[in-house]
Amino acid sequence: MSNSLQTLLTMVLYMIVMIVIGVFFSKLANSNSEHFFIGGRRLGPWVAAMSAEASDMSGWLLMGLPGVAYWCGLADAAWTAIGLAVGTYLNWLFVSKRLRRYSIAAGNAITIPEFFSNRFKEKKKVLLTIAALFILVFFAVYTGSCFVTFGKLFTQLFGINYIVMMLVGAVFVLAYTFLGGFLAESTTDFVQGIVMIFSLVAVLAVGTVAAGGVGAVIDNARAIPGFFEFFGIASPTVDASGVQQISASGAALFGDAGSYGFLTILSTLAWGLGYFGMPQVLLRFMGIRSTGELTKSRRIAVIWVVISLAAALFIGIIGRALYPTKLLTSSESESIFIVISSTLMNPLLAGIMMAGILAATMSSSDSYLLIAASAFARNIYQGVIKKDATDKQIMRVSRITLLVVAVVGVIIALDANSVIFKVVSFAWAGFGATFGPIMLFSLFWKRTTHAGAVAGMLGGACMVFFWKLVIRPMGGVLNIYELLPAFIFSCILIVVVSALTKKPSKEIVDEFNAVKAMTD
Repeated sequence: MSNSLQTLLTMVLYMIVMIVIGVFFSKLANSNSEHFFIGGRRLGPWVAAMSAEASDMSGWLLMGLPGVAYWCGLADAAWTAIGLAVGTYLNWLFVSKRLRRYSIAAGNAITIPEFFSNRFKEKKKVLLTIAALFILVFFAVYTGSCFVTFGKLFTQLFGINYIVMMLVGAVFVLAYTFLGGFLAESTTDFVQGIVMIFSLVAVLAVGTVAAGGVGAVIDNARAIPGFFEFFGIASPTVDASGVQQISASGAALFGDAGSYGFLTILSTLAWGLGYFGMPQVLLRFMGIRSTGELTKSRRIAVIWVVISLAAALFIGIIGRALYPTKLLTSSESESIFIVISSTLMNPLLAGIMMAGILAATMSSSDSYLLIAASAFARNIYQGVIKKDATDKQIMRVSRITLLVVAVVGVIIALDANSVIFKVVSFAWAGFGATFGPIMLFSLFWKRTTHAGAVAGMLGGACMVFFWKLVIRPMGGVLNIYELLPAFIFSCILIVVVSALTKKPSKEIVDEFNAVKAMTD
């Protein structure tokens, strides 16, 4: 049996296991929409923690982040990782328990748009509709990034046509999400979280040994201007098409080190702000079986995130020492995890490592599809279009929505040269600025009004697009990650508009105070 065939067989077996899990949970998931969308609030602490982080990180963790480190060095990847680790901790510490309690108090809400709508006791469902529409938009982009990962993985490993394998990956994820709903995707995400961290640590260890040890890796990194600095960044010398140039002696060429100043660091750390608005993470807070288990979940989640991010970052640094001229564009650099695994490991073990990428990709794309389906079927279809819709009708519409979002994701993923890190960063900013501020204000400021919530949500989302497309291209001090200015702008709008509009009703304030007083 050839090496490629052994690797492929391992990956196929892994995918079959995931399908079996989907089938196992299909009967319970199909019993009603609450079980399908939030698992009946019966997640244990380990599943809640691991599935939240695995669904959050996606293929970006094993391909995007190592690719950034391989291409331009430590700073960009490290400050991003630090921001994400801090954001993870703060989100679990401050948001998880309050949201779990409030989502039940606010009409037993089982989706994020439904929580916002119930929190402000709205009758015309404006917040619910806006939130659901933005979920559909940004999760379609996110789903596209996952399908890009599928295509790149199989093309790099087996030379199979990118479009074909991207479509196969899309059909596979759609199949088991379609079958098993929230419990299936949470359980598979738990398994996939284990596979992901095992793969990252294993590739890190094998790569370090192959590169001659930690000292050799660091010496190589320091020899490249700006590559191993927290306040500088490497600048690969590229031609007009973005391909890194090679010297006559066969070395990859770099220009002078670029600066990595305070504003750049601040904007990179702002990745952590995104957690407060990530539906796939927030739903795990709502779906855990008791608030008392969230402390344990927080510890598990933070440990997993710190180890995984650190391993992913240093895989990129090690990759530059091992294969300095193999990946010559920023898009190609995202395959460094694949190159190390397939080159240095036994084919069967390499197959397990590649299953780690599949795990990362599937754990995210299934969450994105399911949340998008719930946003339309439960929030727009039942909440606005057909308020007397039966549970059976909601389930049918949700599955149609799964298919439509998957198709849109496939269209977005048709470009094989898409850089996963860039696609994910835009969708991350979209969710972080649209839902993050209003989630925090909804949970912790009782003076927040319905008008303030609408203004903050719309303002944050619009500013992401405006800053990304209009302001950031101007460069200079304005070239900062769009999440930071959009998040701040949304917060300002919430405070100003809430202060200028009528105070919340006694019913809303009483419910807020009751949730605040809860201790169980």
